[in-house]
Amino acid sequence: MSEPYQARLYADEGFSKKVSDYLRELGHDVLTVQEAGQANQRIPDEDVLAFAISLDRAVITVNRADFIRLHKSSPDHAGIIVCTEDLNRQRMSERIHAAILSAGNLTGQLVRVNRPAQSS
Repeated sequence: MSEPYQARLYADEGFSKKVSDYLRELGHDVLTVQEAGQANQRIPDEDVLAFAISLDRAVITVNRADFIRLHKSSPDHAGIIVCTEDLNRQRMSERIHAAILSAGNLTGQLVRVNRPAQSS
């Protein structure tokens, strides 16, 4: 039996620490901007992506528009996961986990994780 797929992720400045913690519980290797000593420095998105590439980590972010643009202009990366914010942090982490498993190797991929539609 093989080990479950473990993604190497770099959570950018605006990404929820709680979701990062849940993703770790699900077996992923998550490094946050804060843990990398990069917090509160207003680092440009291009440099966030370059740092993640240097560590062979996929960026995980809620900054959708900028990172979708970066993917289109620089598709040679370890992966970019763009998420819509979901205040149900456990559900958000489970949806990200499922998307990672579905995507497999994240290299060069743009993975979109949307929160479920609100039911009326």
